[in-house]
Amino acid sequence: MTPQNPSFIRLWLPRILAYAVLTGFAFLMLFPFTYMLMTSLKNSSDVFHSPPRLLPYSPITREVDGQSVSVYRFTIDGAEREMVLAEGQRVNFGFFTLPELVDVDAPRESEILVQRPIDSVVETGEQTTLKDSSGADKTFDIYEVTISGETQRLPLAYRGALDKFVDPNDPEVFTYAVARTAEASEFVEFQVNNYSRAFGELNLNRALINTTIVTLGVVAGQLVTSIFGGYAFSRVPFRGRNALFLVYLGSIMIPFVVLIIPMYRLMVVIGWENRIVSLIVPWIFTAYGTFLIRQFFITIPKDIEEAALMDGASRLRILWTIFVPLSRPAIATLAIFSFLYAWNSFLWPLLIIGEGNTTNHVLTLSMIRLSNAFADQPNLVLTGAAIAILPPIIIFIMAQRYFVEGIANTGMK
Repeated sequence: MTPQNPSFIRLWLPRILAYAVLTGFAFLMLFPFTYMLMTSLKNSSDVFHSPPRLLPYSPITREVDGQSVSVYRFTIDGAEREMVLAEGQRVNFGFFTLPELVDVDAPRESEILVQRPIDSVVETGEQTTLKDSSGADKTFDIYEVTISGETQRLPLAYRGALDKFVDPNDPEVFTYAVARTAEASEFVEFQVNNYSRAFGELNLNRALINTTIVTLGVVAGQLVTSIFGGYAFSRVPFRGRNALFLVYLGSIMIPFVVLIIPMYRLMVVIGWENRIVSLIVPWIFTAYGTFLIRQFFITIPKDIEEAALMDGASRLRILWTIFVPLSRPAIATLAIFSFLYAWNSFLWPLLIIGEGNTTNHVLTLSMIRLSNAFADQPNLVLTGAAIAILPPIIIFIMAQRYFVEGIANTGMK
């Protein structure tokens, strides 16, 4: 089969287009996460650079008179030079042009012919009158300006202050520009110290430990209770089993806001208010997890269980040696869902722990404090966000094989 074969084109062209479209959408979906991650590695000034940039940049500096100063890039007489700002040497400039080039409505938008220090030109005392778009007269002062050895009489479009930049290797070479808009010499540098600050100065390490403890406790609790509950509702015959299962499953329909007050009062009575245990124990039972595991257990042939019972195996041994290994995709799926819920839980920790008890904060609560305290430093805020987001992504990538396998098996059965 050759590329000129029409069947080859019909076969591969749709695939190539499909892959191109999917790749484009993948980049589109990944870009916000990539930008967040790159911003967490920037310094504060680079975050506000216009236009925004993906890679983190830091200014190039050098020692001048015992001080570290930023280096700027200018083109002088066709040669590119690195220059530094001369502190305290702002000069008032005049911006001159021809009368026909003056933008009367917005003089600063005029096409400037030449700019000169205002003290190096001669004011003639004359004025020229020009009309704006509304027909009103506006006057502009006339100055004598020397250009290429020739003196010309030009109107002053506007005045402005410029900063002086000098070549540190040759102080006789200098130029003027606005420091705020001058092109700084920069290089790519990843500010990994942002993460050191987040774990040290911002105390996110404590919140990360608390979140890990809560997440592991909730995931382990939900897996154990769901496995036992799913096995009991699917394999152990007892009176009222189906009715009890429907009632338990119906608890999913109860909105969380209805449970907030009674759960909060219960925690206060028990004495678990402002304690980590209140974030774990109330959530180790899940009707959804029990339903998921039960439905998977039902698909396992009864012949396997009956053969094990005839060999003298107990139900507990059958559960842990037969059902659990065969149900790894379903268990992995439940573990991922439980992990994401516990890791990202916000409302219940906010109610039971509160913002003031920073010792028992989880990441979601610490992110509020971080965003309020460092609202002017988005790089630190996004560093905290990256710390909160990366673990769930890593867990999902590691467990996605089981997750996809569970979906595939569910579809086939």
